[in-house]
Amino acid sequence: MVDSIVDIKTTTKADKVSTNQIKIQVKHFNFYYDTVQALKNIQMDIRMNTVVGIIGPSGCGKSTFLRCFNRMNDTINGIRYEGVIEIDGRNIFDKTLDVVDLRREVGMVFQKSNPFPKSIFENVAYGLKINGIKDQNFIAERVEYSLRGAALWDEVKDRLNKSAFALSGGQQQRLCIARALAVEPEVLLLDEPASALDPIATAKVEELIHELKKKYTILIVTHNMQQAARVSDYTAFFMMGELKEYDVTNKIFTNPKEKITEDYVTGRFG
Repeated sequence: MVDSIVDIKTTTKADKVSTNQIKIQVKHFNFYYDTVQALKNIQMDIRMNTVVGIIGPSGCGKSTFLRCFNRMNDTINGIRYEGVIEIDGRNIFDKTLDVVDLRREVGMVFQKSNPFPKSIFENVAYGLKINGIKDQNFIAERVEYSLRGAALWDEVKDRLNKSAFALSGGQQQRLCIARALAVEPEVLLLDEPASALDPIATAKVEELIHELKKKYTILIVTHNMQQAARVSDYTAFFMMGELKEYDVTNKIFTNPKEKITEDYVTGRFG
C-alpha cells in the first residue's frame, strides 16, 4: 500500500504488470445490514490488470460487494462483516489500516457522474491538494496525465478553467474517472458507470476501460449483459447475495456451469 501520496511521483505500474499475479483475494466473506445477510460466503481471486464484471439481478448484492473494497459501506450504521478481503496480501479490514490510504489505493466511480462545483482543472487536482501536494508544476502535470488517461485531455485542454458542469454527461463521467486516476490508485471500482449515458458516450467509456486495465485492476458492476461481455475478462454472477458462478467471461456467456447462470445471461429472468 502507498504510504504517502507523494509516492505517486515514482510509481510506474508498467513494471508490475502480470495478469497471472493475484491482486485481490476474497475469503469466506459475509456482509450484514443489521440482521439481514446481504453477502454469503463469497470467495474469489482477482488477477492483476484484469477487468471483472459483476452481474446479477437488482438486489443481489452487486453494489454492496463493490463498496466493500474501499469500505464505503462503513458509513452505514449497523453493518458488520466476517471473513477477509486482501489487496496485495493485506486484509483491508485490519484495524491498523488507514481507511484514507485504502480509498486512495482503491478509486471509485459512481453510476451518476458527480463532478464538484469547480473547474475541470480543480476537479482533477482536488485529491492531490487534500493530500498535501503543493507543487503546482507537479499538480499541473498530474492533471494532464489523468485527463489523458481518461481520454479527455484533447477535448478539454483549452478550457481547463471552465466549470465541470459545462461538460456533457459522458465527459463528466470521464472527468470523474480522471479525478480517481489523479491519486494513482491500484484498483478502480466502477458502479454502472455508463448506465446514464447515450450509446456514443458508453462506447467511449468502454474503450477507456480497455486501455485502463493495462495499469489498473478494475471491477465493474453492470446490468448490461452485452457490456459485461464486451469489457470484462472475468465475470462474477451474483444471485440473492451468493456468488453463483465466477469464470472467464467467454465461458460465463457461452458455456456456464450453472443452469441459473445460463438463464440469467440469456434473459430468461432478471
